[in-house]
This record gives sequence, C-alpha cells and structure tokens, in this order.
Amino acid sequence: QVQLVESGGGLAQSGGSLTLSCTASGSSNSIFLMGWYRQAPGKQRELVAAILRDGTTFYGEAVKGRFTISRNGGENAIRLQMDNMRPEDPAVYICNADRGEVQGAYWGGGTQVTVAS
Repeated sequence: QVQLVESGGGLAQSGGSLTLSCTASGSSNSIFLMGWYRQAPGKQRELVAAILRDGTTFYGEAVKGRFTISRNGGENAIRLQMDNMRPEDPAVYICNADRGEVQGAYWGGGTQVTVAS
C-alpha cells in the first residue's frame, strides 16, 4: 500500500516553467520506479518522465530536452522541473510509483497543469 501526494500544479506561460513534486508514503520502502504521466482530454495517458532507484531516467518524446525528473531529497520523493512549457503540455499530471507488485503500480490523484498562450 502506497499513498502518493502531489503538489505544484498550476498555470504557466508558454515558454515558462513549472515544478511538480510527489512524495510516496506507506509501504514505500520497495519502490523501484517513480514518475509522472499526463492525460489531456481526448488523449491517452502518456509517460512524461520516470526515474529508477539507481538514478536512471526516462522521458516521453514530447518532453525530451525540456523537462527534468530528479529525486527530491528523500528516497521516495521526486521533482519534475518543466521548462519551456508549450501549449501542448496542459493536462492532468499524475504521479506514479511501482513496486513490481501483481496488482500493478500506484497512482496519485493528479494535479492540473495549464499553459497560457
């Protein structure tokens, strides 16, 4: 059982920046991956960025070179630095944590990100 607490959603200007944070609690000791997905109306949920416990990172094609994921102090906390925001970036951003369980990954409630153009 893992609970994810998200923060940092809001409004950014096109070309501006926004930072998201996510912290895992509960049975979070065995998490091997944390990351962010996003879902906009009319579109499927897509990977934004993810990070493994060893520091390896993965990025969705749409955000490569613009967003950076990193550990945020604690072992089970992450930060997503979003730079050069585009009009295509607005979506509900959802934190994700994976422990390799049969039941699947854990998901946060999502935080809204909007971009003013």
